Amino acid sequence: MGSLHLTLASASPRRRDLLARLGVTPHAVMPADIDESPLKDERPRDYALRMGREKALAVEAPGFVLAGDTVVAAGRRILPKTEEESEARDCLKLLSGRRHVVLTSVVLRASDGTHRERLNENVVRFKNLSAQEIEAYIASDEWRGKAGGYAIQGQAEGLIQWIKGSHSGIMGLPLYETRALLKSAGFAVA
Repeated sequence: MGSLHLTLASASPRRRDLLARLGVTPHAVMPADIDESPLKDERPRDYALRMGREKALAVEAPGFVLAGDTVVAAGRRILPKTEEESEARDCLKLLSGRRHVVLTSVVLRASDGTHRERLNENVVRFKNLSAQEIEAYIASDEWRGKAGGYAIQGQAEGLIQWIKGSHSGIMGLPLYETRALLKSAGFAVA
């Protein structure tokens, strides 16, 4: 990375691991503390981009700040980042046997306040989930804090029939888009 300073505006170890796949290690990790409530009638794409921007702007750091946000949507409905078992169970029941969209924004803010952004869009289809499969996944505790109540990099991957798009984007940091943003700013990436 040379003399370029990069701060990752995320506490997610998954995003750090994905960034490492590009040969990039942030100088600092500073999670953004913002209100993540969707606005009234906000569309999922607009929400994902706004969250990425707001996170990038919320972190005070020298050099560049890399931020992102992952949103799971069923139609126009934005699903929560689940904290309660009942929320996760409701999400899994809703997603069972149907397609949904996973949107991940990635935003690179420069020290002068300008930013570049990309939106990665994916379609995911779960198999028809039995009550036992839902309860087994709830027992795994992988759903906690995850958009839509699941993490593709864990046990839920065995419940997904197919995806159209980027596996890394569904995990939380689309590597193709992230690489393009970092390269355009002068970072050495793999």
